Amino acid sequence: MLLQHFIFNSIATDLNNNILLHIISQKITAMDITFEQLPKTVKEISDKVNNIERLLLAKSETAQPETTDLLTIKQAGEFLTLSVPTIYGLVQRAEIPVNKRGKRLYFSKQELTDWIKAGRKKTVDEISKEADRHLSKNKKGG
Repeated sequence: MLLQHFIFNSIATDLNNNILLHIISQKITAMDITFEQLPKTVKEISDKVNNIERLLLAKSETAQPETTDLLTIKQAGEFLTLSVPTIYGLVQRAEIPVNKRGKRLYFSKQELTDWIKAGRKKTVDEISKEADRHLSKNKKGG
């Protein structure tokens, strides 16, 4: 995690400098800034870039996938409320997303969630509306 922060800070610093130079050059060309106004303008832009950097850092900290995102077969069974033998059957029939390392099986919590959502059944109302749209598109001679 410390290495990730170091890498992010390095990238953010480079990004910060590039953005700052780009914004300054745009502002200078967009406005007639005198030499006396330049320090104040650079300070304003620097404050804005620092705010952007702070927001990006906060977002990256919340968006980082945790190593706990990977589940063992037992944890996957608990997460899905299925028995371990049922999970093995789904894996054998290639019906569930799985990662295999040696003899061990690992499951991504996000992939399992997506897998569950992909199996969503449409409601009668959704099916009816879909049928109506299909029939209205394919109406002949009208």
